[in-house]
Amino acid sequence: MVVEGLYSLLEDNSQIFKDIRFRDSKLLIDGCNLVFILFFKSKLERNHGGQYLAFQTYVQSFFTTLKKCGIKPYVVVNGGSSISKIKQKTKMERGSVLVQKTHSAAQTGKTDKILPILTKLVFQQTLIDMEVPLVKCIGEINRELAALASEWRCPVLSNASDFYIFDLPGGFLRHDDFRWESADSYIPCKRYTTSHFCSFFNINDQLLPAFATLARNDYENLREIKWIIFLNGGRRKTYRIARLEGLLIWLRRFQTTEDAIRAAMTLMPNVSRQEQTMLLSKVEKATLEYRLPSSSLQGFFTEGTALSLPKEVTWVPDWVCASLAKGDLSGAELDVLLHGRRNLPKPVESGELPSSNLVSQPIRQVLYGLLPALGQSGVEEVDWDGLDFHTVTVQPVVQGATQGLRLDSLPQADRTVRLKVCLETLGVNQETLEGVPPHLRLPVAVTCYWLRRAKPDLKLLKALLMVMIQGELNRQEGLTTGWQGETNQISQPPDCVVAHSFNQWQACLIHTWELNQLLCMPLPKPHFAWLFQGRLVHQRVKQLQEKEPEEILPSDDFISLYRSILEAVLQSDPGADRAGGTVAQLTANMGHLGMGGSEQ
Repeated sequence: MVVEGLYSLLEDNSQIFKDIRFRDSKLLIDGCNLVFILFFKSKLERNHGGQYLAFQTYVQSFFTTLKKCGIKPYVVVNGGSSISKIKQKTKMERGSVLVQKTHSAAQTGKTDKILPILTKLVFQQTLIDMEVPLVKCIGEINRELAALASEWRCPVLSNASDFYIFDLPGGFLRHDDFRWESADSYIPCKRYTTSHFCSFFNINDQLLPAFATLARNDYENLREIKWIIFLNGGRRKTYRIARLEGLLIWLRRFQTTEDAIRAAMTLMPNVSRQEQTMLLSKVEKATLEYRLPSSSLQGFFTEGTALSLPKEVTWVPDWVCASLAKGDLSGAELDVLLHGRRNLPKPVESGELPSSNLVSQPIRQVLYGLLPALGQSGVEEVDWDGLDFHTVTVQPVVQGATQGLRLDSLPQADRTVRLKVCLETLGVNQETLEGVPPHLRLPVAVTCYWLRRAKPDLKLLKALLMVMIQGELNRQEGLTTGWQGETNQISQPPDCVVAHSFNQWQACLIHTWELNQLLCMPLPKPHFAWLFQGRLVHQRVKQLQEKEPEEILPSDDFISLYRSILEAVLQSDPGADRAGGTVAQLTANMGHLGMGGSEQ
């Protein structure tokens, strides 16, 4: 429900905002927005696959600051994609832009707004570990946030433009003005309220939904109305600002949304009466999106009661919805169940290489086999091919131990059966994991799968295990900084082939984690922030061209754990040809294309 130009209009009239010292209050947070804001504000390097531990530390700092100021946060994130075809089309359009950005970043080293694959997972796990109240919302997240904020009379923290329209007694706090890093006993920020907005522009506050709907570009005929003609003379403005101000001036003559919308229909003389009637119905329906329902989030946060569900979700097993709300499922499961589709991650990667999601497709096929999509013969995956997004239908797989499992009774299924499904999918024997620390078993099993399917060079496997084990040993010691050494000398852009291989591993990890969650955790939860540090793993690959791991990290604890896990992984695929695998082939292909990585 984006209103183009509204942010600029408010920046142009900044006196609408009120400077406040925010403290001692509840705060509802748009978590989908926050993860992007914090990651990009952290200025962490993102082209080598993610600096996850540094990001976790930054997230912890944010919530620690809130606590020091007496602020009680409640975080709401999206539990699945919208049913709206318009919103899915918008996602596809944004995805096409993202593909261009990721390719450019891979080729030039340019820093752009691209989230590494595990970022959202690390963010969510950090909140859970810090016991920050968190809910995954099924449905329109902004309406649910606004509804609870209205009942609690507390502000919402977000950058979403919807909150300029919802009538929130506690107001709306923009991230751009939320100076938490300057906090002492309070956070300096600016509060927006609809009452200030309406008073400033001299319109009835009941007309804000009409303003937002008429200003949006969702309807072609409405775009033809030249609102700028209602603008009074005065200083020059950009077209977007002038258009919105003209609309606001025109709205002053009305008292109700209904009157304003009906009058707007008369401003389109070239539109037939029948088209006007149809458009009127759509616009009136759109204004209702800003009417707040009663919130089920309050009961969830205060008493742990179940969320109320949209009617299209009522057939989904209760345990799935409950697990999703608590953050025990990713949300991709609901997309598959309801829509028969899902969007796949897009990391920094050369468009000349195949999608890094292809290697993990067999894992997702087992996941889909446990999720019976209504009326779907397969699952539509939104991925990329070259520099374009595309969709491909992937068939679910039901074989082996999965044949005896049903979605509605998965929590009651024997753990040994659920574990067998995970290990069968990855092609790993339980004996392989016996000497592995419990919370490393899932990533080690994933590494066995990646070794067999992606066939990386042995140096890449060693570098990955070095960083994983370094992370584990330093986690045990509580060392979040210092142990990664100086990685700022890692050149830009990353080696395309090496980055592609590690993207494959991260895709395998996140999709195995989704399967493990759906199977109710037969494998223990890993500490994701400690598993992979992009700059460091690329540095290790470079160092391994001259030294062995034991020479680089001559610690007894490291050597012991490293050797035992390396042996377990290699024994899982004893016949692999490490010298002539996929990485060697891709390197040759990239050299032929003149795309050799800068770190080689």
